[in-house]
Amino acid sequence: MHSITDWLRGLSGPVVYAVVAAVVFAEDALFFGFVLPGETAAVLGGVLAHQGRVSIGWLILTVVGAAVVGDSVGYEIGRRIGPGILDSRPLRRHRRRLAEAQDLIRRRGPVAVFAGRFIAFFRATMPALAGVSRMPYPRFLLFNALGGMTWGTGFPLLGYFAGSAYSRVEGIVGRTTAILLAALVVVALTVWQLRRRRSGRRSRPRDDHDRRP
Repeated sequence: MHSITDWLRGLSGPVVYAVVAAVVFAEDALFFGFVLPGETAAVLGGVLAHQGRVSIGWLILTVVGAAVVGDSVGYEIGRRIGPGILDSRPLRRHRRRLAEAQDLIRRRGPVAVFAGRFIAFFRATMPALAGVSRMPYPRFLLFNALGGMTWGTGFPLLGYFAGSAYSRVEGIVGRTTAILLAALVVVALTVWQLRRRRSGRRSRPRDDHDRRP
């Protein structure tokens, strides 16, 4: 892991864009995230931008584009190959987590696509699972693009503003993801509770009407 990041630090110019884009794309389309998470490449690219080796603006566009296109390729792979992809070698040891992801897609499809962008395992598998589940592509693309823009902007900027303190950034990434997920869970539970109360209120007059002779 450290040898790869050290190698990336030694790059400069257009090669940085190409390598970062390739890692982000491969993570989403080919499950490459099991080897090197795309967020590591995005943050490190931001560090290199702070050092003046690349432009932060072009880097963000590169990361967002690679994330959206990689997810779309992963979606197509899942849609065309179908459930057989779940038995592929990289995924065999993660069947329990894959089952949880599939259940989340069935219950909260668009939210799963968006939130999955911020979790390394789901970021690598969610696009293919969305394709396997036959989620309509326009809906997938919308929330995929929203997640890709948020993620693809946030992590390069995290590296950019952290500057050369990359060791501190690696620790921040995990906490930031955990805080974000916790906030999403709280919001989701609040919305679910409010909807449940509203549906209960609507059903009460009907029940009273049915009891009348």
